[in-house]
Amino acid sequence: MSSRLQERLGALSAARLKGMRRGIEKESLRALPDGKLALTPHPLALGAALTHPHITTDFSESQLELITGVHASVEAALEELTQVHQFTYRVLDTLGDERLWVSSMPCGLPTDETIPIGRYGASNVGRAKSVYRMGLSHRYGRRMQTISGIHYNWSLPEVSSEQYFALIRNFRRHAFLLLYLFGASPALCSSFVAGRPHELQPLGDGSMFMPHGTSLRMGRLGYQSDAQASLAVSYNSLDGYGASLQDALTRPWPAYEAIGIQNLGGDYNQLATSLLQIENEFYGTIRPKRVINPGERPLHALRERGVEYVEVRLMDLDPFETVGINAQTMRFIDVFLLHCLLSDSPDDTPQEIADLAHNQHLTAARGREPGLTLRRDGREVPLADWGTELVEQCLPMAAALDAAQGSGTQHADAVHAALAALRNPDSLPSARMLAAIENEHGNSFTGFVRAQSEQTREALLGLAFSPAQQSAFEQMTAESIEAQKRIEAADTMPFEIYREQYVSPTRLGMARGRMAVAA
Repeated sequence: MSSRLQERLGALSAARLKGMRRGIEKESLRALPDGKLALTPHPLALGAALTHPHITTDFSESQLELITGVHASVEAALEELTQVHQFTYRVLDTLGDERLWVSSMPCGLPTDETIPIGRYGASNVGRAKSVYRMGLSHRYGRRMQTISGIHYNWSLPEVSSEQYFALIRNFRRHAFLLLYLFGASPALCSSFVAGRPHELQPLGDGSMFMPHGTSLRMGRLGYQSDAQASLAVSYNSLDGYGASLQDALTRPWPAYEAIGIQNLGGDYNQLATSLLQIENEFYGTIRPKRVINPGERPLHALRERGVEYVEVRLMDLDPFETVGINAQTMRFIDVFLLHCLLSDSPDDTPQEIADLAHNQHLTAARGREPGLTLRRDGREVPLADWGTELVEQCLPMAAALDAAQGSGTQHADAVHAALAALRNPDSLPSARMLAAIENEHGNSFTGFVRAQSEQTREALLGLAFSPAQQSAFEQMTAESIEAQKRIEAADTMPFEIYREQYVSPTRLGMARGRMAVAA
């Protein structure tokens, strides 16, 4: 560990380390017992997806997103995530036989056009959310949007925007390590790649895989876009990041202009014909974030008030964990992000940005391949050596967090577990998943995930859930439905005027216009 890194760690007070905060957003498809996508609407008993604070939908009406608040401890975040799951499962159990699909790669999908897009009611903001998703379906196809993951939101007190961008640059450099350690999507249902070119190998009947794959979700089959590949977004400053995002949000894109805003029948195809419709369409492994005011554009909020936290977006659902992630993984992410924050972080360059994309795709597809090398500073470096070097540098951060948070050796244990996994790739979730598919489920991806999903369902329904907890969630359901009705009743503006104002370039800068947020 460099003396500068040691110095910066030493300068962090225990109070600041105790001020670390995290929250979780977890996406999961609703699936039927036979492993097919549930095509039913978002259950009303779960509340209004537009306004519920903890239960909404992602791209599809069939894709739940379960959200925690901000928490001072890993345990508190997991406890809330578990309770949101418990309520969700009680509702699903009352209504029929659906369960949450515990893999990031989707269950058996119907034809693309029959995958239902999320619906959010008749208000302008609700319609805009659906039109945005319609735009995604035209641009990328609906299959790609049904991939699910976990987003990990993280902050530390007294961190400037400049420091958060330094963290982001280091995170992008070292993201391969999280893909290797926690990737859990080495296989998929062949319905996902029907009619698409790919490098996957067949695995039994109806399944495909990469033998040394870690996270197909984060590879070339996942969230990819030729149009977005033309964006070399720099993370060297908030100004530079904002400028490149503004360019993408305002630059007309010929293929999207050809789709048009509306079809001949007057239905909306998309919110805009620019390279990105809105900020959320920009894919990345990590995002700088700021809580937005009602009606504010995210880029405006960032530019006006700076970065408030980061959103880590590359974590797969772990099918072996009841809520898709466990405490040890979360502690490792906390330590890893602290390392990214405190380490030297030179500016990125176009060459490095290209190398990072290469490293990400290689790790996603072949991360466990013996002797695999990645690009670093113009040289080829073995993934295992680079990963080990990074994890060893994390040990002092783990010790500091354990001391500040009074958590015994839990952070250090998480780091030692990562070192052990680098030495023993067979212990990784991606390897365990392939072994279970082969040895216990006749080489069937769907068979494995069905069994894990059923086991998860039984485990969550078996946990104690008090009448008070049930009542509190039912109250949230009722309040969210009333909140949506109030939004709809208050709308007076024609949707087209709302849309034009929302996507106006004038709302991306430092000017102070306010409108309801679209997505």
